[in-house]
Amino acid sequence: MANGCDHPAACHTGEAPVLASATVGARHWLLIEHPGPWAASLDRCRLPGAMRTLLDRAAALGIRGQLIRRPGSRKAAPGPIHVFVASSRSEEPWVAEGFFENPNDLDLDALGHGVVPESCILVDKPVFLVCTHGKRNACCARLGLPLARHLAASLPGEVWETTHVGGDRYAANLVCLPHGLYYGSMSQAAAIAAAHAYRRGEVVLDRFRGRAGIPEPLQAAEHFTRVHTGELSVDGVAVESSWAEGDATVCVVRCTSQRGLSRFRVVVEPTVFSAPCGETCAEAISTYRLAGLSPLMPVST
Repeated sequence: MANGCDHPAACHTGEAPVLASATVGARHWLLIEHPGPWAASLDRCRLPGAMRTLLDRAAALGIRGQLIRRPGSRKAAPGPIHVFVASSRSEEPWVAEGFFENPNDLDLDALGHGVVPESCILVDKPVFLVCTHGKRNACCARLGLPLARHLAASLPGEVWETTHVGGDRYAANLVCLPHGLYYGSMSQAAAIAAAHAYRRGEVVLDRFRGRAGIPEPLQAAEHFTRVHTGELSVDGVAVESSWAEGDATVCVVRCTSQRGLSRFRVVVEPTVFSAPCGETCAEAISTYRLAGLSPLMPVST
């Protein structure tokens, strides 16, 4: 059996808070199609030399590497290496696709700077990743596999199973690229709703973990601003500046909507949620609470 599920109770039911838990280090992405088997970690996976070279180069440049496969498929794809590359933190996030015989033909230095490699072609559809990495955590396979297949049936060609995305306790996990939006503790219905909202350029706040590549307190500030304003457009809310005041983080958050531009002073503080995991234990989950939110400079357009 794969590694056991370490978070069997509230963590996977939606009872535990998931906000502000997206992977902070994922700003640029390299996705390599490989059917598996996938070991518990990428560095232990048995891969063709060219794939290993790409992953090692990506890691050295701070690019997030993932293995992907079609939902339900374990057949090796013939021909050259199939990759997607994406930038979540560019001014205009993007995702592109490429096929390579020689790994040196993929310009990862360009990707590391948020620039589309010349050897890749931009795609106009999102890429949805569902973590099904059972060797990492059994819950990711138990919950992720049926979700990936269900979502793929609704959005054929846009959904991929993937290796660990961060946050096993939030399985099933869904990542929406190119923006790097993370969702956790997803049911099949919730995944369908989130995916279709993303295709409209919106987020769904229920089970929304945050946006990758942003420090967790800033993810929390964006989340609470969306709750306060009701603004759901993907790019409609962003932290402009932040600073620490003791344990708290103070943020200036911009909100752009059809009503105009507003700015808010948002203060968030770390806190702990105790998730019951049985009769004799409780798991403490680090999260954030809203300590203050006030308008700064509403501007009508």
